[in-house]
Order: sequence, then C-alpha cells, then structure tokens
Amino acid sequence: MRDAIAHRGPDEAGEWTDPAAGIGFGHRRLSIIDLSPAGSQPMRSRDGRWTIAFNGEIYNFRELRTDLMDAGVVFRGASDTEVLLEGIALWGLRPTVARAAGMFAFAVWDSMNRSLHLGRDRLGEKPLYYGWFEDAFIFGSELKALLASGRVNRAGIDRAAVAQLLRYSCIPAPRTIYEGVKKLPPATIATVHEDGRVEINAFWSLADVADRPREASESWSFSESADRVEARLRSTIREQMISDVPLGALLSGGVDSSLVVALMARESSHPVRTFSIGFREPGYDEATFARQVASHVGSDHTELYVSPEEARAVIPQLTGIYDEPFADASQIPTILVSRLARTQVTVALTGDGGDEVFGGYERYFTGDRLWRALSRSPQALRRVASSAIRWLSPRAWDAASPLVQALLPRRRRVQRLGDRAHKVASLLGAGSRAELYEHFRSHWLGEPSLVVGTEEHGGWNSSFRSEDVTRLSFVEEMMLTDALSYLPDDVLVKVDRAAMSASLETRAPLLDHRVAELAWSLPLSHKVRGGEGKRVLKEILHRYVPRSLVDRPKMGFGVPLDSWLRGPLREWGEDLLSADRIRRQGLLRPEPIRRAWAEHLSGHRNLQYPLWDVLMLQSWLPS
Repeated sequence: MRDAIAHRGPDEAGEWTDPAAGIGFGHRRLSIIDLSPAGSQPMRSRDGRWTIAFNGEIYNFRELRTDLMDAGVVFRGASDTEVLLEGIALWGLRPTVARAAGMFAFAVWDSMNRSLHLGRDRLGEKPLYYGWFEDAFIFGSELKALLASGRVNRAGIDRAAVAQLLRYSCIPAPRTIYEGVKKLPPATIATVHEDGRVEINAFWSLADVADRPREASESWSFSESADRVEARLRSTIREQMISDVPLGALLSGGVDSSLVVALMARESSHPVRTFSIGFREPGYDEATFARQVASHVGSDHTELYVSPEEARAVIPQLTGIYDEPFADASQIPTILVSRLARTQVTVALTGDGGDEVFGGYERYFTGDRLWRALSRSPQALRRVASSAIRWLSPRAWDAASPLVQALLPRRRRVQRLGDRAHKVASLLGAGSRAELYEHFRSHWLGEPSLVVGTEEHGGWNSSFRSEDVTRLSFVEEMMLTDALSYLPDDVLVKVDRAAMSASLETRAPLLDHRVAELAWSLPLSHKVRGGEGKRVLKEILHRYVPRSLVDRPKMGFGVPLDSWLRGPLREWGEDLLSADRIRRQGLLRPEPIRRAWAEHLSGHRNLQYPLWDVLMLQSWLPS
C-alpha cells in the first residue's frame, strides 16, 4: 500500500507497527522541510503516546514551535511534522489542528485511548481515503494505496457516484467510484474508536465564516481592503516560501497566478523560477501573457510549447493518475506544466482558489443577472417558453439562424444558435436560485439518469443549506457552494494528483484559511461589482504589474476538446462510445449518449464536456 504511492514521496520510505494493537502506518516522504533523518516518518511523540503519518505542510510551524519551546518542549529536529506532533501531545489534537495553518492530511494513533484519528485540511487541498473491509480499517492518500491492500472489491461500483460524475465531471466527497471506500471531507477529523465506530466532526466551517456579521469592515474603503488583503497575502506567501529544496511557481498569466508571482518576487532576494505551458491553437494559449508578466517581475521563466500530439499522449495515463474517473479536461495541461516544473523545483506555488474565494467566475455574474430577470416572470410561463424552444431541434434552430441573427444587434450575434437556444431553454424553468445554479454546473440536463439501475441524477453533497446562511446574496451563495464542492472535489483533486504524479508539491496562498476568512469579511462590492470579479486582487496586482498585461477576458486552462473529438480523437471516442460496448458493460444507457455523440460530430452542438465525462468513465472501465 505504501509503495503504491511512491510518486507522492520518492525520497524515503518508512513504516511503524504495533502488533499488539493491530495497527500499522506506512509513509512515503517527499522531503521539503528538515531533510535529515530527524524528519523521517512515521514519527512518535517524545512521550511515546502519539504516532503520526503526515502529508502536507504546516505553514505557521515556526510560530507554533516557539510557543511549544516556551512551554518546555525539546525538539529533536526542525520539521513541521514534529511541531504538529508535539503540539498534539501538549495541547491536544483538536486545539492543535485549530491553531495550524496549512494543507494536510494525517493519521494519528493514540496509544493511551487506543483510537485512530484521521484529519484533513480546511479547504481540501490534501486527499484522504478510508473504509472498513471486513475486520480491517484501511486508509491512504490515494485510491491506489487502498486497492493495493487487495481488500477493495473493484467490481463494486457505486452507481450513485457514477451519476454524480456524469453531472459534475468529478465524484464529490464522501463518495468514491467504489462502494465502501470514502473520501474524508475537508475540515474534519474522523475518529476510529476501539469498537469500530467512525465518528466524524468538523473543526472549522467555511459556511459559518461566510455567515459572520461584517459591520466592522463596512466602514473600510476599497483601498483599505486592498491594503489588508495585500498584507495578509504577503505574510502567507512568506510562510509558503519556506523550503529546504528548490521552489518556484506555476504562472498562467492570469490574475491569480500573476499576483502570487509578483508578491513572491517582492519577498525573494533572487529571481523566482516560474513555469508555463503554451499551445499553438488559437484561444488556448496563455503562455504569451505569462511570458510578459514574468519579464516585468523579473522571474527566471521557463515555458514549453506543447504540440497537440504531446498533449493527447497524456490521455491514456489519466486513469492511472486519478484512480477513479475524473473528467476536468484541464487535467491535461496541469499534468504537463507540473512535469515541466519538476525538472527544476520540488515545490511550486499556484494561484488556485482566487475565483472561489474572491468571486472570479463569469457564472456568478451571469447567474445573478439571469435570476433577476427570471424571477419577474411566473415559473409556469417560463416552462412553456422552455418547451417551445426545445420543440425545434438544434439543427432546426441552426437552419433558421440567418433569419434570427438578422434580428439581433451585431454585437449579440452568436455561433451555434441551436446549441445556445437549448442551453437557455434548460435555464428558463428554474424555480429557485439554487436550482438555477445547479443548471449552470450540471451536464446532461434534460435527460433521465444515464445510469442503469438508478434514477438519481447526482448532486453535490452540500454541507450547508441556503436558508442557513441568511446573510448571503445570490452571488455569495454561488461562491460558497463552489468553495465547498467544486473547489475540493474538482479543482484541488486535479492539481494534487497532477502535481504529485510528478513528485511536485504545490502550495496555494489564496487558499490559506486566514486569507479566506479575511476575504469573506470584506464587503461584496470590494470583490464583485458591475460584472467584474476579483476586484480587490486586481487592485493589488496593478500595484506591481501594468493593467495592460493582465486586463483581458478570462481564458481558463484547457485544451480544444471540441475539435479534437471531431478530429484526431474521433476514432478513440467512437470505440469507447459504441452502443455494443456500453450495453455489454451494463452501466449506462447508450441511446442518449449516441445521440449526443452524433450531435457533437455534426457541429450543430458543442457537447465536449458531457461527452468527456462519459469518455473518462469508459476509459476507466474494463472493456
């Protein structure tokens, strides 16, 4: 089990067992802080009561170490793992975790109470899987570790998890593709008692943070908010740059990563090493912008332009990297840029989290405007309009396109009118803000469940209800929903597995919980106003980088799946989506999938994302 995840820790392997208690830990080490044997794991506390296996970083470990030394603790080494462990021994588990700022997953054995504790960081940067299998409780950082135990039934597929995958491109916690294997949710500690009970409790709540009163910050000017966020980010980045191995940053040229690199440059006495991937396809290349930002801040920049063939060569490796079906197509460039960075550094800072924490996604503005318009009309009338639009097929709408386009202002004319019309129709019948936002985030709308044997369409396992966070606007509800679901279950899964497959540690300053708490204390208008998001981050960035280098529409970080599926990936897709193959596997209904495949190939609709969900599942399943 330990060596199945050797890529996560190629520098050292350790193990610890207590045969009398029937417990053992295995650990693979990626040496970052204290490269000496004193940092080896698993690690036992000085009093002998606690044993830990730890993945991640405690960024404020120096501060905690000082407090512990003041209390009389004597340290053997200089690692953050030892600080966490001795903190647990002195202060207790929950108080120590509450004081720790970082990204982490850990297992701690309490030999006195004969209990096992599993913990995961607040926003879900580091993964942790677990499950009971007959008389054995097993856990690990990746599914492949649990599979190596030989106890997981690989044929036991969770069909509800498949329904979630097809709706959201990922499988949200606590489910996994396998029955009986679970993901530990972020910001929780699971305690496995001697009698086998598993008790899960939260040690922090983003929903509670979001719902706190904000009277104090209402008096802040926009400039004062920017000053406070900048000071907090600089302090956080200073902590996250602590490393005993080479460190750099992934730079896309967008607002978030450019800000992180600009602040790193201010904190560093030498040029920051930055990395970006470029593509030749129009509309998918941000490397030019990254190069300009790197030149302005004076970073030591490395870029690699990747051919379509090189990018597509990653596709057969995806199932081995992600273990369960995962269908965020930006996984491909993320893997490539991680491999590039690992040729020079072991740690890389990223801009992940800016959109969810500071309000950057276009869907926040679109959703808010659309709900204001929809809520003025009766739902019954809107559903009639939705049915009327759907009465014409996308092909028929495209045929009528010249007439319809002539009636629209020139700046409002659109391509693939039929595709757009059917997407609008799917939104018209929404009966609530939450339902509308589900439409924005969901694939395969308008279809019964594609999964044989279940009528479920999937759904995020939301840890809050909108009526419980009474202070939030619709935009804030969307931001909170994404931070509790899309961020840990999609974005951070993508980044962690991609980077760790290359033995690269990534750190996300914008996801430090102290940054998130400060962001939620700001007036919404300082983050989002007039269709513009991340206002306060942009204000800070413009203090370091000219507006002309970063003020442009958001591009995202993807690959041209739509054209690839009609071209070089068509034969691969046809094989995986053949009706005979789907029927033989007995998991999905082939008819709607074949219909969607035909519509996409015709060019009348762009169904790249729903189809990629199915293709990633099909490539993972046995043929």
